Amino acid sequence: MRVIICGAGQVGYNIAEYLSKEDNDVTIIDTNPKLIAHINENLDVNGLVGHASNPDVMNAAGSNGADMIIAVTQSDEVNMVACQIGHSLFNIPRKIARIRNQDYLQPAWANLFSRSHMPIDVIISPEVVVANDIYQRLAVPGTTYVARMADGLAHLIGVICDEYCPMVNTPLSQLDELFSDLSFKVISILRNNKSLIPDMDDQLQVGDEVFFVVDTKHLRRTMVAFGHEEAEARRIVIAGGGNIGLGLAKMLAERGRGIQIKMIEHNVERAAVISEELDDAIVLNGSTLDRSILEEASIENVETFVAVTNDDENNILGSLLAKQYGAKRTITLVNNEVYSSLIGPLGIDAIVSPRSTIVATIMQHVRRGRIKSLHNLRDGFAEVIEAQVSESSGIVNQEIQELDLPHEVIVAAIIREEEVIIPQPEHTIRAGDHVIILASRTQVPNVEKMFSVQVALF
Repeated sequence: MRVIICGAGQVGYNIAEYLSKEDNDVTIIDTNPKLIAHINENLDVNGLVGHASNPDVMNAAGSNGADMIIAVTQSDEVNMVACQIGHSLFNIPRKIARIRNQDYLQPAWANLFSRSHMPIDVIISPEVVVANDIYQRLAVPGTTYVARMADGLAHLIGVICDEYCPMVNTPLSQLDELFSDLSFKVISILRNNKSLIPDMDDQLQVGDEVFFVVDTKHLRRTMVAFGHEEAEARRIVIAGGGNIGLGLAKMLAERGRGIQIKMIEHNVERAAVISEELDDAIVLNGSTLDRSILEEASIENVETFVAVTNDDENNILGSLLAKQYGAKRTITLVNNEVYSSLIGPLGIDAIVSPRSTIVATIMQHVRRGRIKSLHNLRDGFAEVIEAQVSESSGIVNQEIQELDLPHEVIVAAIIREEEVIIPQPEHTIRAGDHVIILASRTQVPNVEKMFSVQVALF
């Protein structure tokens, strides 16, 4: 597959890395020569210096015959024009654009992106994606990671095992017997900042971050089994009134009843704008590093403190202060992956990586075929894929134990007629099933072959 990527920032770089490792023909365009030089040195892709909205540059990038354009520059307008040029001049069949400005996405202007005007097949709004990611974590308290799968019938969950977790020091093979009334499967463990796919003889340890797939009907009771009985937060402080913070506050106000929201925003003009848009929230103007502001927010009574400013250090320090002054739980947005390994030891409960979230969202649309959803674990260590099994698939009517799967591939769940099945080796896969599969990055090509899940997608 030939792919043109416009924008060589963190998101563009990571998408290029993903696609190039899967033997796709990738060209990435950016105006910054240093970014292009870095890409040419580190990735097996073609880097080109230039404006993605310039037809000559697009032509030099090999747009003729390209299968897809992914526009993720810092400019919404450049992204839109690049997709328009890709469609009008080069007939690129699939176009994905990142658009931040919510004004473009208002329902009144929905026709703007129709095929007869500015044909963009998939629009990714980073702030909406990240805000929704945080909202999902708030909806399932005690988690480090939450993803709805199979239209909500199943969930992919991450939790930390503390000293009170009933499952620690018990082989995974015994969990089915000890918790026979629960429907879940452990698929990955992060231990001492090292990700691993466990054997059935492995045991959970205190401090592990555990990822599991669970039948949604059993979600709350499974959380209790992992030692997490936190109540859903009703008193929330959001630090940062940018598009993510404002979007999250609106989601909470629209979907949650009885939730008390307070927002801290350091810019006085922005605070005034937010105050006008949020009828049911208290907006405080000041710094999250100012103790008096935190006290004014009644931080000692707050159940969850969410830090989503544009400054990683501010988010981390603000979260630590909030915990010190009484907040029960913190969710912290961190753009720089260097800080990720520091979060656990510092006592921050959950981190949100915008880059990882956005890359996973875009890759979900890149991996079309029969793939219904895709989620990255720990910045691409493994992928959790939901795929539909076709009549012609090579795995139809086979038992899982007959598939001879490698260690790094796990069939975590089968969804059949809206029933979630946590499979045993003797379970048979049928046509029409939705299968939730974990595969390490190195095993994704094998998963494509075994499950007839096509990554290239035309």
